[in-house]
Amino acid sequence: METAGVLTNQVDEKKIKAIKRQKKWAQIKTNRALYIMLFPGILYFVIFKYIPMGGLIIAFQDYQPFLGILGSPFVGMKHFIRLFTEDTFFMLMRNTLVIFGLDIAFSFPFPIILALMLNELRAARFKKFVQTVIYLPHFMSWVVVVSIFYVLLTTEGGVFNNIITYFGGEKISFLTNTEWLRPIYIFQQMWKGAGWGTIVYLAAITNVDEQLYEAADMDGAGKLRKMWHITLPCIRPTIITLFILKIGHVLDMGFEHMFLLMNPMNKEVAQIFDTFVYTAGIQNGQLSYSTAVGLFKGLVGLVLVVLANKAARKVGEEGIY
Repeated sequence: METAGVLTNQVDEKKIKAIKRQKKWAQIKTNRALYIMLFPGILYFVIFKYIPMGGLIIAFQDYQPFLGILGSPFVGMKHFIRLFTEDTFFMLMRNTLVIFGLDIAFSFPFPIILALMLNELRAARFKKFVQTVIYLPHFMSWVVVVSIFYVLLTTEGGVFNNIITYFGGEKISFLTNTEWLRPIYIFQQMWKGAGWGTIVYLAAITNVDEQLYEAADMDGAGKLRKMWHITLPCIRPTIITLFILKIGHVLDMGFEHMFLLMNPMNKEVAQIFDTFVYTAGIQNGQLSYSTAVGLFKGLVGLVLVVLANKAARKVGEEGIY
């Protein structure tokens, strides 16, 4: 009898699994258009993100291109020890963390403020016009953005320096002065990225229940109070999700932007991990060493994302997973 019962349970489990499988395939078939659109994105990440991870092995080798990965000698943690013991490491860490801190302090909240302000506009045409204007820089490459600011800030005929000299002041070397590099970098980040971030937050604001605003109006709440007590709490999950993702880029500030701003005069404060990987790996041919630096960046970002997600879940938020 016991054997018959066990067999019956196994048959039931198989039937349940078969039904679940059928439901999954039916769901995929129903939403096949969405999965087809998703496929190129998945393919991109597989080819350009996951498959190249196999090359991380050269961070533990003295890699020689003519010997290949299989023929290059294994050196263990040699390149990581070199990274942590050289004076360059502390300079890179300082520059990267300072830039990241400024980015979090100014660039991250700026789209939130813009979205809250745009949400209060009642003139639909003007609102669309403002959105279009602030979103246009998102489509420009960093080469174009930096070139525009070069024309504005250069000492040789730059617009700002022409204005300064017109009023009797002395020209300022914005592009070579170490004190101006970080403000210029952050301002460019804000100008280029604010439009995209604003769209994300405006989309989140549209999901706020209008009845909450109506109830606040009945209680006599002003616009600022409604922003603080209704809009911000309702879009908090979106803010936290984007913040967690931002934390993952603490040592990954992007190569192109800083590389275009960097020159021999401001290199002391402009050199970050991303530009150093290019300098060490491509220019100097230290492929194993640069891979070790890149792996270190990735691991730090992964750990911080996991910790930030755990912290978010502990305070009652959903997090990113």
